[in-house]
This record gives sequence, C-alpha cells and structure tokens, in this order.
Amino acid sequence: MVITNPGIAPAPVRRLLSLDVLRGVTIAFMIMVNNNGGPGAWGFMKHSAWNGLTATDLVFPTFVFVAGVSIVFSFEARLARGSTRAKLAWHTVKRAAILFLLGIVLNGFPFYELAHLRVYGVLERIAVCYLAVGLFYLWDRRVWTKVAVLAAVLAGYWVLLRWVPVPGAGMPGREIGFLDPDQNMVTWVERNLMPFHPQEQWTIRPPSGPDGLFSDIPALGTTLLGLLAGLWLRTGRAAKAKTAGLALGAAVCLGSGYLWSVWFPLNKRMWTSSYVLVAAGWSLAALTLACWAVEEKGWRKGWTWPWLILGSNAIVAYMFSGMLPAAARAAWSHAIGKPVGQPTHAGQHLFAGIPDPGWAAFAYSLSVLAICFVPVWALYRKKIFVKI
Repeated sequence: MVITNPGIAPAPVRRLLSLDVLRGVTIAFMIMVNNNGGPGAWGFMKHSAWNGLTATDLVFPTFVFVAGVSIVFSFEARLARGSTRAKLAWHTVKRAAILFLLGIVLNGFPFYELAHLRVYGVLERIAVCYLAVGLFYLWDRRVWTKVAVLAAVLAGYWVLLRWVPVPGAGMPGREIGFLDPDQNMVTWVERNLMPFHPQEQWTIRPPSGPDGLFSDIPALGTTLLGLLAGLWLRTGRAAKAKTAGLALGAAVCLGSGYLWSVWFPLNKRMWTSSYVLVAAGWSLAALTLACWAVEEKGWRKGWTWPWLILGSNAIVAYMFSGMLPAAARAAWSHAIGKPVGQPTHAGQHLFAGIPDPGWAAFAYSLSVLAICFVPVWALYRKKIFVKI
C-alpha cells in the first residue's frame, strides 16, 4: 500500500473526472445502505429478499463495474509512463492480494473469532475480478476477445445453474425449484469447496453471508462490461459521441437483461446473468449522466467536490464505514458488560424524535456517511491519497 502526495510527486496522468465522480457517488450510497438504519428503512435502501431488484442491489455491481473501467485508464497510464507488462502484472497480483486481505481484516474486525470469521465479501470479490480481468487485459487488449469471454461467462453461468443437476438435490426446474434459495449450485459449491466457512454462511438465503464464490463467474462479466466501457471512453471520439455510445450501451444492457429475466430471474445474491446486464445497464446510465455533465457540458465546479473527496480515497472510506459500527458495538458491549445488537439501535434512539421510521433510518444513514466523510476530507485537504 502506497500513500501519495501530489504536492511532491511527479505530475499525474490526467484522470477521467466523471469516473471519479461516479466512484464517489457509489461509495457514498454503499456506506448508506450498509448502515441503512434497520427495519424501518425505506424499501429501496434494503436488498431484495430474493428474486427482484432494488436500488441497493445496484451498488455493489456498480463498484465492480467502475473497477473494470478503471483497469483501462490505470493500466494505460502506467504503460505510458514506461512500465512493462510484466511489472504491471506483478502489481496487479499484489494489489489483488492486498484487497483480499483488507476484506478479511474488515470482516473480522475487531475480535477476529476464527469460528465466525467471514472470509469472503465485497473487497474479496473485487480483488478476484480485478485480478482475472486485469491480467486478461494485459495479455490481450483486443475488444472482440472481451466480448467473446463476456458472452461465454453469461451464457455458461445460465447453463450451469439451469441445466446442471445439484449433487444430492436434483435438476433445477424439475426435482428442485429453479434458483431455489437453499438448493442451488452456488450454495453447493460454498458447502463443499469452502467448508471452513461458519455454518451460518452455508446458505445464501437472506439475511446470511456474502454472495458465493461460484458467482464470481458472472461477476467477471460485470467487470468486463466496465472494461469495455473504459475502452470506449479511451477512443479519440468527441465527448458527445462517447456519451451517446454509453447511452446506447445502457439501453442495450437494460433491454436484453430485463428480457432475459423472464427466464433467468434477476437475483443479486446469485448474481444471475440477467442481473449482470441490468445492473451494468444502470451503471452505464449513471456513467452516461456523469460524462454528459462533466466531460460534455464541463460542469466541474462545486457539485463534484464531495464525490471527488469520497472517490479519491474510496477504500479508506469503505474500510472506515465498516469498522466504525463494529468498534461502536464493541465499545458499547464493554461499557454495559454484555453483548449488544447492531449500532443502528443507538441510531434509532438518537433519531427517535423523527416520527416517520423511514426518515429516521435515513437520518441515521446520512449521519454515518457524514462521520465517514471527515477522515477522507482530511486526507484530501492534505493531498494524501492511499493507493493499493
């Protein structure tokens, strides 16, 4: 991990400001939905119970999508500065390993009880996708190969979930329900290939643990779609043409994804192929809006400020937002001498004067975001950016 200060470092390669804005918006929303204030939160601030989609279900894939876009700009900038592909490949491996370890650190904080340690989570998935797609891009930078692998990943995942029998359970859609919450290939892989997971994580039925290791397969598709968007944005076309291309891509992904969902339902926890397309479509729509405002219209002052601050140290903001509630819960437990629930309970007391439970939960989410904003703002003012 490297901490850089542009005041003393060489002048950086020009960044795509609209991408930084989207990254900042995404991490802000991620912090809020991860601290949504409990059961009283509005529906769009919660994950879908199983099949279906809410705004919250779009946050994680947007983060993965942005990672795919960033691969193009980051790698091309390093290559332009004289780095070799071998050095960049080694950097990619190291960065993925650090991201994975940071995820474990976050999941276990503050007690690291091995019997209940959640190994797999958000940062771990980003690490795996970044590693696979990053090395693929270094090996072959042609567009058509990315499209071919994307198609193979999405179609192959559908075949695996729909037409491959789940050992000990039967054929989906015949002996067991298609996308059954308890009997599916994703859960089977978790139980048999990751048996060191705690028992409560052996199902992906809500409200249990993370998306499964097996669903990294379609998540690679999310990253590849981001990579393709990055390749489009690096072309020599005018800003207006780039924005139009992103909008067309959003329409194609949304249309094909919602159509496919008739036979292959949208499901965030299983990261279904239709969900990949729909989520990427909304990510492309958000990126289109950001590019239109920042790159095409030149609206770069004022409103971009909070998003650039959050996006410039996104990993720091995310780590802090995860550790803060855990630390508060541990401190509260120590103070009263017995275990306590989620720190949202404190938020519910703090905002008890707000009669509407949705607004009270939203106030709690916003307060957590405001607290998390402070350290990244301090880093931004000192021009310190934590790089992995």
